[in-house]
Order: sequence, then C-alpha cells, then structure tokens
Amino acid sequence: MDNYSTEDPAETIRVTDLADAASLIPRLKLGADEVHVWLADLNQPAEKLKPLLAADEIARAERFHFEKDRKHYIVARALLRKLLAVYLRTTAAEVRFDYTEKGKPSLEGVQNNLLNFNLAHSHGKALYAFSRGRKLGIDLEFIREDFGGQEIAERFFSQSEIAALGNVPSGLSKQAFFNCWTRKEAYIKARGEGLSMPLDVFDVSLAPGEAAALLRNHKEPAEVARWSMQSVCVPLGYVAALVVEGHSWNLKRFKIDSVV
Repeated sequence: MDNYSTEDPAETIRVTDLADAASLIPRLKLGADEVHVWLADLNQPAEKLKPLLAADEIARAERFHFEKDRKHYIVARALLRKLLAVYLRTTAAEVRFDYTEKGKPSLEGVQNNLLNFNLAHSHGKALYAFSRGRKLGIDLEFIREDFGGQEIAERFFSQSEIAALGNVPSGLSKQAFFNCWTRKEAYIKARGEGLSMPLDVFDVSLAPGEAAALLRNHKEPAEVARWSMQSVCVPLGYVAALVVEGHSWNLKRFKIDSVV
C-alpha cells in the first residue's frame, strides 16, 4: 500500500492524460516558488512507450543485461519525455537532452533555460522532480533487508554520520542508513557532481523522525545556506530525498496512474 500522508495528498494523473498537454497545463502550472515531484510505477508495457525514445536511449536500453532493467529504463525515460513535453508545451519527440561531463542530463539549448529536472528510480518505482530557475536533485532507494549498510557507511560516510548511525536503535538502522544515502545522493545530483564528489566531505541528518538537512560541507561551508533538503513521502519500503537550490519554495506531488 502506498504510504502517502493525508496532509499532503498526491494528485493522480493517468499516463494517457499526459498526451493532452493543453488540458493539463492549468493544473500543472509550475511557478518559480514551486517544485513538482511525480511518482510512477515502472511496471508498465515498455513496448508501447519505446517509440518515444531517441536512438541513443534505445541503444542504452539494449545494453542492460536483465530484461526487467531494460523495460524499467524504457518506461522511465518515456515517462520523463511525456512529463517534460507537458511542461514545455511541446511533444515528447521534440525533447532533446544534453549531458554534463559527469553524466547529469539536462535539456538541450533554449529548453534548458525553461526547466530544471532530475529523476531517480529503484525497484520498479521512479521519481521525477521539476523546477524553474532552481537546481535540484532527487534520489529514491528501496530498503533492502539483506544490505550490509554498516560496512558501506564505514567506507563512504563521514565520521559524524558513522557516529550518528551507531546511536540509532538497531531496529531503525536500515532506515537511517538509507535516509543518509538518499540525502547524500540527492545533494550530489543537485550539484551535478556525479561520483566525483566524495561522500565523506559533507554531513547530512539521518535519524528516523529527524528532519532532512544538509548539516555541513567541510570544504564549502556556504553550501549549507545555498540548499534546502527534505524527505519525500513514497510507498512503504522506499526512502526518498529532494534537494533544491534556495528556500521558500512549495512542494506539489503527483502520482502517475498506469499506462493502460
């Protein structure tokens, strides 16, 4: 069952409705003080959506070893194109991507000045985040019970995060680990750093029930004031975090219904 809070309900929009951009524009008006986050299930008929992809995206899809991963990639990219088309008032086929040196996707040319976006997917779910004039990053992870989080933490997390993780009750340690991981990933993605930024040069909050926050950047202290961070409500068994440049923005959430 999806674990959405009643205080912040996600509006459900069918994938088929995304083809009618004109009807959705009034509902999806994205102001400079807003961030829109969409949740989607990737277990959709990929072959119906594959024609929306560009040649390089299809080539990348074919490189996946497992069929499930290939299909999830196709659906994730096709839905991204559909969503971008609505915000840009164009068609999915007309969306063009650029990639930074470190692999972060952005819109090509003049479109890049109109919209910022980021996406993440894990275990059959995807999150998409959109803003105007604000850099942003989002991350989503499925909480794996068989995951050796303590070893990963000791290798990659900062000393203060390792200490904080050790103070969390054992029954909440998995949640705390993935809180930390998604918050770190979202921050790195917002900066466009990719894997080039060491995870131990900045600290984030991680304790369950504690507000998501960038606590400090040991090399660039001013970064703490530049960014805002918050958790995103996602289905039970998942953890997600959103990092947005600046403050005083409002989050609106949407959920994509099935393709069929």
